[in-house]
Amino acid sequence: MKSTVEPAEGNKVKVAVEIDETELEPAVEAAWRQIANEVRIPGFRPGKAPRKLLEKQFGGELARSEALKTALPEFYSQAIIEHDVDVIAPPELDITSGEDEGPVAFEALVDVRPEVQVAGYAGLRVEVPRPAASDEEVDEQIDRLRSQYGELTEVDRPAGEKDYVTIDIAGTQDGEPVDGLTADDYLYLVGSGMIASEFDEHLTGAKAGDELEFDAENPDPDEAPVHFTVKVKDVKERVLPELTDEWVADATEFETVEELRADTRERLSSSRAEQTRVAVRNNLGSELAKLVDIDAPESLVSGEMQMRLENLARQLGASGIRIEDWMQITGRDPEGFSNELRGAAEEAVKVDLALRAVAEAEALDVDEDDLEAEYERIALRVGQKPNQVRKAYERNDAVPELRWELRKRKALDWILEHVEIVDPDGKPIDRAAILPSPDEVAEAAALAEHDHDHDHDHDHHGHDHHHHAQEDA
Repeated sequence: MKSTVEPAEGNKVKVAVEIDETELEPAVEAAWRQIANEVRIPGFRPGKAPRKLLEKQFGGELARSEALKTALPEFYSQAIIEHDVDVIAPPELDITSGEDEGPVAFEALVDVRPEVQVAGYAGLRVEVPRPAASDEEVDEQIDRLRSQYGELTEVDRPAGEKDYVTIDIAGTQDGEPVDGLTADDYLYLVGSGMIASEFDEHLTGAKAGDELEFDAENPDPDEAPVHFTVKVKDVKERVLPELTDEWVADATEFETVEELRADTRERLSSSRAEQTRVAVRNNLGSELAKLVDIDAPESLVSGEMQMRLENLARQLGASGIRIEDWMQITGRDPEGFSNELRGAAEEAVKVDLALRAVAEAEALDVDEDDLEAEYERIALRVGQKPNQVRKAYERNDAVPELRWELRKRKALDWILEHVEIVDPDGKPIDRAAILPSPDEVAEAAALAEHDHDHDHDHDHHGHDHHHHAQEDA
């Protein structure tokens, strides 16, 4: 087999392949065996009719046509592996000679992954929420705890938000009482909006003894407004217990206010640190995608969309939920969901291109030690020996893809070491407090890859080699 590769218009290359007739012969022979199994020739059992008899009865072009269908994709795959062509879509195969007899020549026009430049990646600035809890947030959390032990105390002043009022309510519509809107001695939290927004407007500033009349819109636009008569009997405020060591020891597992505040700060900061870690990944991805100044190739976007849709369907299916039901529950319409899915896919594709560009620009390569470490990590996850995993990747021609996954992981590590991470006020954040270790990054990437059943990089040689290598392992 002879093959050449040359650039074509757009983001494509033309792969030209020439095959000797002897190289095609095994596929022709296999085609005749298949035909012999499928046809019935008097005097011969299925699969036993000789090839010459079949050629005489059906003509040699029948098997050759079938052989070309099966063999050309394999020869094409050999060519792109030989020339290390990073294809991202199925090829358009065109036989230029030898369709009926003699040597065969064909061409394949195929999309390839674009190589991009991402100027400015070394100076990225990512804004994320502050990971450490503030004094105000600690106070607010402790006040929530104190409010559980608070007591309502009557006060001689107008009602304000978060005050409680005891009221008599009478709701009528066209002069008739409305079920559920008539009550005496009803305790209402001002600002809660539990009955109608007009309630809060009229009760704010009301005092004990006030009688109020007002109309409130009916939730059903076809129904008349509801007329309310409200008598305010008293105003109460929730008085919180004094924050002392004695109260803390009595109400919590801690002995002092200082211990309670320290534990509250630690719990809040731990939760916020995780939120910040997620924000770093998400916001860094968005910033990386902005550096890619080309449109994401449609073949990669559609593949990414399909992968995300399948993952969502699998996750929902585990809970017995259909995608249609989930969309209804979350209030998504088909067009909006499709646009949302496409936007996320386009960004993911651009992030992938950017990480590849950084790996190239910084010469972040992968050696045999890196591969062996990854084989061991995968082997531990799938319950196989590292050597079995390595052989599965080699058998499926998936080692180049695995190398790229590791190179992109190194690129992400490089960027995380150099990116400027700031809070909303522009103050630098200590990355050690929010960024996972390199081992955690690698393990998270491996788990995500396992959850997806394949990586984001679909080759179109006829297989997703990386995926099949994991299945083999």
